[in-house]
Amino acid sequence: MEKSKVFFTDLHTTPSSNLLDKMERLCRRAGIAGLDFSNPFTAIKIHFGEPGNLAYIRPNYAARMANLLRSLGAKPFLTDYNTLYSGRRSNAVDHLRSAMENGFNPISAQCDVIIGDGLKGTDYKEIEINQEYCRTAKIGTAIADADVIVTMNHFKGHEQAGFGGALKNLGMGCASVGGKLELHSASSPRIEEANCKGCNICVKHCAHDAIHLNDRHIAQIDYGKCVGCGQCVALCQYDAAQLGEGDTSERLNYKIAEYSLAVLQDKPQFHISFIMNVSPECDCWNHNDAAIVPDLGMAASLDPVALDMACADLVMNAPLIPGSRLAEEYPHEHLEDVDKFACLHPDTNWRAGLEHAEKIGLGTRDYELIKV
Repeated sequence: MEKSKVFFTDLHTTPSSNLLDKMERLCRRAGIAGLDFSNPFTAIKIHFGEPGNLAYIRPNYAARMANLLRSLGAKPFLTDYNTLYSGRRSNAVDHLRSAMENGFNPISAQCDVIIGDGLKGTDYKEIEINQEYCRTAKIGTAIADADVIVTMNHFKGHEQAGFGGALKNLGMGCASVGGKLELHSASSPRIEEANCKGCNICVKHCAHDAIHLNDRHIAQIDYGKCVGCGQCVALCQYDAAQLGEGDTSERLNYKIAEYSLAVLQDKPQFHISFIMNVSPECDCWNHNDAAIVPDLGMAASLDPVALDMACADLVMNAPLIPGSRLAEEYPHEHLEDVDKFACLHPDTNWRAGLEHAEKIGLGTRDYELIKV
């Protein structure tokens, strides 16, 4: 397979070229103007960020993207999808308020905002893909009905997938609540009782009232209520909540790749990732820890697999920031040329997802990095 082109720009600016100008120039060099906008409804898939988290992409970039797309003949809209877990983005009313608070509104982002799977996450289309893990994919209607797909991805760590990039934004990010349930359907978290401190954090944050402390002050899961969203595993600081038997990061990443295929098949597409504020975990949390590497730049491609691979390589080759979580865990190492995401989340395997994405025809991991 021929190498895919990934275009990259650093964050150096001049009085005549600010970061918004550089982003637009990067997008044009990467081929956004060559997309077919004859059918104009263009979804800009972005993560609005959980209120309290400040690592998400600034709405200024979304505004420039929306204006660029309009200049090319598109009818763009910003979109994100309701969450499976607790928080302020689990229904469209709270989700829209959260987006507005974070600057994603027609004034700041200069674009209308649509919660793509409706009020309660039940507005979706079932798209047939006939893949190894998913026969169909439950994709939010706004994305399913869109003519063109553009992703704006904050590249950072992720506690279940390894990292979050273009595929995570597509596959998990565009799934309806029912689709997210399917993606997590193999998840049956368990409690390692010897590790449980009875801190109650998993109980407080379970959106489905599936965890309680028993009479010994040990967390106990009610599997009649548990949907396997994995929030307890991500929250537990004592390694008491753990992935269940047969539930793996590989399987989740395989499904994410297949859901990404459902989103993108037969549609013009473009992807840009922001390798800034590379926090250890997802923007779904209401907080963000210190970045693990310096802000590196922006990368764009027509190939989401190549883009994710290039971003991962850039982070792996970057030095650690002193005082970050990884720097504290590895005080005598620089971790350059080391898989920092595997160091952050040892039970994850992001490579498996990219391998599967390549296998099913989403793109290639073999890329040429072109500096703009």
